[in-house]
Amino acid sequence: MDLKQIHELIKIINKSNIGEISIEDKDGKVTIKQKEEPVVTVAAPAHQVFTTSPAPLPQAAPAAAAPAAPAAAPAPAKNDNLITIKSPMIGTFYRRPSPDKPMLAEVGTEITPGKVVCIIEAMKLFNEIESEISGTIVKVLVDDASPVEYDQPLFLVEPK
Repeated sequence: MDLKQIHELIKIINKSNIGEISIEDKDGKVTIKQKEEPVVTVAAPAHQVFTTSPAPLPQAAPAAAAPAAPAAAPAPAKNDNLITIKSPMIGTFYRRPSPDKPMLAEVGTEITPGKVVCIIEAMKLFNEIESEISGTIVKVLVDDASPVEYDQPLFLVEPK
């Protein structure tokens, strides 16, 4: 078997799901093994606990955006009637459909059921996340291009 034939075999093996092949002829024996890629396992925790108390949310907001601290002060009194839009999947959160397009939803944006509020990229698929409620977005809880978890709060909405 000459070098050209061995290179052709390597190309064929790389394109297939074959892990290893051995070929023997009068000139000798050639064994080609495909390099094993590390297996990455992603597992969600068996049980996640989410609190519904309004206290953790305002504490996190001033640390993330210090200029918004005075505006966030009256929010705890109104948190009782706010609805949270949560992530339906794990992925990367985007506030715009593409870098050159405007934000889908910002503070003050009026939303209705079916209106796209953000995009979550999961496994190279861009999923439009639609609102299921009517109201006004009061707060965006996630930074653009940040990873999000399943059921993670994304927006606070004051219902109509």
